[in-house]
Amino acid sequence: MKKTTVVALLLVAWLSALVGCGDSKEKVRRLSMQEKARQDSIDKASFKVGVMPTLDCLPVFVAQDEKFFDSLGVTVHLKCYSSQMDCDTALERGRVEGAISDLIRAQHIVKRGTPLEFPISTNTYWQLITNRRARISELKQLSDKMIAMTRYSATDYLADLAIDSAKPKFDVYRVQINDVRIRLKMLLNNEMDAVLLTEPQAAKARKERHPVLMDSRDKGLRLGVFAFRGKALKSTERKKQLDLFIKGYNQAVDSINKNGFVHYSELFRKYCDADLATVKALPKLKFEHAGKPKTINITTASKK
Repeated sequence: MKKTTVVALLLVAWLSALVGCGDSKEKVRRLSMQEKARQDSIDKASFKVGVMPTLDCLPVFVAQDEKFFDSLGVTVHLKCYSSQMDCDTALERGRVEGAISDLIRAQHIVKRGTPLEFPISTNTYWQLITNRRARISELKQLSDKMIAMTRYSATDYLADLAIDSAKPKFDVYRVQINDVRIRLKMLLNNEMDAVLLTEPQAAKARKERHPVLMDSRDKGLRLGVFAFRGKALKSTERKKQLDLFIKGYNQAVDSINKNGFVHYSELFRKYCDADLATVKALPKLKFEHAGKPKTINITTASKK
C-alpha cells in the first residue's frame, strides 16, 4: 500500500513538473516573440544604411563605433553587404534608406523606377589590377583574358574604357563577380587574370605584388556616392535623420583626417577583414565633408 502511495506521489510530481516545464517553454517563446517584435520596431524606426567592406564606408564605420550618431540623437543601423548587387536590392526593396553605391549603378536603379538622391559624394577610386603570374604589363595584353567586375557599375564602365583604349586583338571576357571579397580572393588564388578593385582590397593586391594597369583617378572620374531613396526622404522624420547622419559623417571625416588610417586599424579588421599591414599600405587620402557629386560625373553616369 505504501509502495502504491509513493508511486502515485511520484507520478503527480512528475506531471506537475512536466506542466510547469511546458508553461516555462511557452513563456520563453512568448517573451522571445515580444523581444523580436520590439527589435523589429526599433529597426523599422532606425535610419538604415547599406555598407560594404570598402574604404569609402570608413566615415560611417567611425561615426557608428565612436558613437557620433548616438550623441546626435539618431539611431543608425548598418546593413553590411559584400556584394554591390545586394546593396542595390536593399535600396530597391526599401530595406534601407540609403546605401554605398556609384553613380552608374545608382542611375541604373533610377531607370528601373526607384528615385534616388546623392547628398554624399565619396573619394572612391578603382584600379585595374592583373595577376602577376599572367605577366600582363599593358592593357592590350588583356586579349583573351578574364576581368572580374560587376555589371551596370563603375567597374563595368572602367572595364569598357580599358578595353576600348587598348583594342586587344581578341575578346576580353568580363566575368561578373559581385562579392568584393571573392573578387580579391580569386586574384590572390590565381583564378582570375585581372580584377577591378577599390580600397582596401586594392592595397592587399598591390602588397602581394600584383601590377596596376589602370587607375580611375587618371580618368578624372568621381563616381562614388551614398545614395538615398527619394521616397523615404519625403518623410519629415527621415529627412531629419539624414541631416543628423550627415553631421555624424562629417565629424567622422574630421577625425579620420586628423588621426589617420592606422588609428582605426581595428575598424578595418572588423568591417573590411583588412590586417594592419594592408592598412599601412593604403595611400594617404583626405576625406571630404558630405557634398553632392559634380554635374559632369552625373552626366557621364547617365550616358552609360
